[in-house]
Amino acid sequence: MGNRIRQWYEHSMAQLWDEDLRTLQGARRWLIIPLRLLFVVTRHLLKGQLSLRAMSLVYTTLLSVVPLLAVSFSVLKGFGVHNQIEPLLANFLAPLGPQGAELTERIISFVENVKVGVLGALGLALLLYTVVSLIQKIESSFNYVWQVERLRTLGQRFSNYLSVILIGPVLVFSALGLTATIMDYSLVHRLMAIEPFGSLIVLVGKLVPYLLVIAAFTFVYIFIPNTRVRFAPALVGGVVAGVLWQSSGWVFAAFIASSSKYAAIYSSFAILILLLIWLYLNWLILLLGAQVAFYVQYPQYLTREPIDLHLSNRLRERLALQIMFVIADRHLNGKPPWTGEELVEWLGLPVYPVQRTLRLLQDAGFLSETGNDHAPAYLPTHDIGTVRLTDLYETVRSAGENRLLALRRMPREEVVESLMGSLREAVKSRLGDTTLRDLVSERKV
Repeated sequence: MGNRIRQWYEHSMAQLWDEDLRTLQGARRWLIIPLRLLFVVTRHLLKGQLSLRAMSLVYTTLLSVVPLLAVSFSVLKGFGVHNQIEPLLANFLAPLGPQGAELTERIISFVENVKVGVLGALGLALLLYTVVSLIQKIESSFNYVWQVERLRTLGQRFSNYLSVILIGPVLVFSALGLTATIMDYSLVHRLMAIEPFGSLIVLVGKLVPYLLVIAAFTFVYIFIPNTRVRFAPALVGGVVAGVLWQSSGWVFAAFIASSSKYAAIYSSFAILILLLIWLYLNWLILLLGAQVAFYVQYPQYLTREPIDLHLSNRLRERLALQIMFVIADRHLNGKPPWTGEELVEWLGLPVYPVQRTLRLLQDAGFLSETGNDHAPAYLPTHDIGTVRLTDLYETVRSAGENRLLALRRMPREEVVESLMGSLREAVKSRLGDTTLRDLVSERKV
């Protein structure tokens, strides 16, 4: 029996993974991709990194929730809709049961006691910094999912984040108000008395919360990561996360919050424990949706075994020279500069190693980046006629060395030193004083 199960498992895995996605067509493609996606996302969950980041976001949320609501409260007060924060917060905490209503009242009382007008310049700055730090933590988690190393600059964080913090609540409550207004129209009430329009309107009313959550998650997946996320993958991730988020509220309320065991074990701390669990589930679902969006945008990552994305020495040298060559070629011919996404697609390599190589070339002073946040382009920092290939090659070869990892710290063996010296001289002899412009010009000959 054990051998049969093992054979069946291996046969199923072969059917699932041996096919090349680029050659799959029709129904078979739409069957295999979701199965691979489910397998890989489950592997990520079991690996534990998403769980650790969700736990980290729970801690940050507890520190930032009151300042965040205070800022939103102050903005919405100018539009006369600040009283809508409490129903929205109560709806979010509804799965906690009766404790959710009590917790909502406490949080709102804290928010109302925060007088933004009397905080002073320093107090207001600390309030905004606390709010911005929450979104920075979210961006860091999303960047991990999207394999992006670099956060936005400090100026970009304040400008981009605060625009969402200040404008986002207005748009959310405008959408909620518009939905409520439409449902209150007398025409809608008359249509509800006519079948099948009545059943259809009731169904739409039930779907509206899902649609609003999906729209919010899709926006978050597009805006928060410090990379360009296409709409379609973000929408797929938003649909998965939105459905899970809405459904998890029912499950949590039915099986966890309604249980008397937590109150018996944790006594007055039960509400805090339930809140932590609920926040953790919400952040985990949000990160899970981001992971789905990533794999939809980059299906080449859907592999049976995890792939080590660290470059070999040979590939790093080749990649750096290739990138510098094509960027210099476009620059010399007056064409639009390469963006990071274009380079990833053209090279056919994962995002992470390409970005690492671009960062290496930037830090070494060979490339500079344009100011576009989500789709930065790259230009040569110096005249390509002055960039010697020898200097470029040595920079790439010595990447990663520091005061703890350096040649001078290693014991010297004369035979080894002689061999390494011969290799260096051979490279210098071959490259000589050849510049990047000379290399680009050879292509035209």
